[in-house]
Amino acid sequence: MRVLVTGGAGFIGSHVVDALRDAGHEPFVLDDLSTGSRDNLPAEVPLFPVDIRDAEGVRRVFDEVRPEWVSHQAAQMSVSRSVREPRFDAEVNVLGLLTILSESERVGVRRLAFASSGGALYGDVYSPAPETHAAAPISPYGITKWVGERYLEFFARYRNLPCVALRYANVYGPRQNPHGEAGVVAVFSTRLLSGQPARINGDGRYVRDYVYVGDVAAANLAALSVELDRRFAAYNIGTGRGTDVNELEAMIRQECSVILQGRGATSAIPLPEHGPERAGDLRSSLIDASLAARELGWSAQVAIQEGLRRTVAWFAGQILR
Repeated sequence: MRVLVTGGAGFIGSHVVDALRDAGHEPFVLDDLSTGSRDNLPAEVPLFPVDIRDAEGVRRVFDEVRPEWVSHQAAQMSVSRSVREPRFDAEVNVLGLLTILSESERVGVRRLAFASSGGALYGDVYSPAPETHAAAPISPYGITKWVGERYLEFFARYRNLPCVALRYANVYGPRQNPHGEAGVVAVFSTRLLSGQPARINGDGRYVRDYVYVGDVAAANLAALSVELDRRFAAYNIGTGRGTDVNELEAMIRQECSVILQGRGATSAIPLPEHGPERAGDLRSSLIDASLAARELGWSAQVAIQEGLRRTVAWFAGQILR
């Protein structure tokens, strides 16, 4: 299949590209490179440096590629930026999505997979939440993801465009950007490998469902290729298992210590520092992915210990050259 991956030069999108190529499909990438990088992609994968808010630019890409599937990963993905700049968040995550949906309908795309969010939709949950759990987003980011799903359902029902929403848990892995408001695994790995202490907000007892990016890429492939009996569906993509930030830091520190000692380091990595609580942080976010197992044949394959080992090894290759 010819597959257009929006945001395909970014963290998750580039792994989706890899999964598609490994399965024998032909990926094309639309990415404005505001956060993504051409270095994340094989040289032979075509890249169109276009912003999804640029309707004319997006139309030209669809006319040239004529995709059969679309994996829509492009997004404004910072919760805190969405709070500071709700208009910008809506322009990218709602109006940009509408542009992609409209063009997908126009050229006859067979199915579109959309990167949604579990934690931003469900709020504080202390046992794994199924897809039937009430959505109660409070941040503009969560609101636009929920609105995005409703637009997918509309296009599926009334515009003949089959759509699947994938509600990600906390995704981590190689290629995650450790700068700015990045995921905690990327930030901790970078600091610890550089000999700096991790900084933990509050007491660190914030539980999250961490899912490895390679598993997320596999979920996207399944969402595009598996036969489904309805035109719109939403699936949680996570492990259902929680890890708090203190436990996460200890595991990453152990992996970093092994690598640094193997390179002749003699001093121990500093213990973590604790700073103030961050306003608005959920105490617990867990999702139940059993529906994806039943209907997509997907489940997370990479345990967190193995995923962290792979991730820390990748960051070490970037930092300890």
